[in-house]
Amino acid sequence: SVRIRFPVVLASGSPRRKELLQQLVTEFEVVPADIDESVYCEDDPPQSAMRLARDKALAVYAQRPDHLVIGGDTVVAFEAEPGQWVKLEKPLDAADAMRMLGLLSGRDHWVLTGIAVRSPRGLANATERTLVRFRALSAGEIEDYVASGEPMDKAGAYGIQGGAAKFLERMEGPLDNVIGLPCELLLEKLKDLG
Repeated sequence: SVRIRFPVVLASGSPRRKELLQQLVTEFEVVPADIDESVYCEDDPPQSAMRLARDKALAVYAQRPDHLVIGGDTVVAFEAEPGQWVKLEKPLDAADAMRMLGLLSGRDHWVLTGIAVRSPRGLANATERTLVRFRALSAGEIEDYVASGEPMDKAGAYGIQGGAAKFLERMEGPLDNVIGLPCELLLEKLKDLG
């Protein structure tokens, strides 16, 4: 774990981000940022993820100015055609989750996690990318997976560390990024600002 001279706050309620951060930082507080995510609809998913991570960190830092605050946001997206991105947020309901998984079946997609670190020493912001390909999924597999409930609170309607692991055909880039927190990239920023 890294030594940081400020108390650390994770500006996210994601249990997966909390678990990953525990590998880097021994003690921290969790204070989910109160932000309307629906206004972040840029056409450029990497920018969107980075901006939302930054705004989450800044919102919580405003309440805790003597702390080091970490914000994160994960976006799942694919190019329907060159330059035309389709962004998959958290599903609204089971039907939406089935729709998303149908779109990802047999297709390459990007998992983009924006991270932001704000401390009394400044602000750092970056995005990590992982390319993921699912094999072709049958309607029954998608239905069974959605019925498990696992997809409901996850961007792109899947958890790679859970039941969706069996859908994976290939992956280029860090696995922890797909789970929700790119630890190596975050560690660099913590060293700079902690």
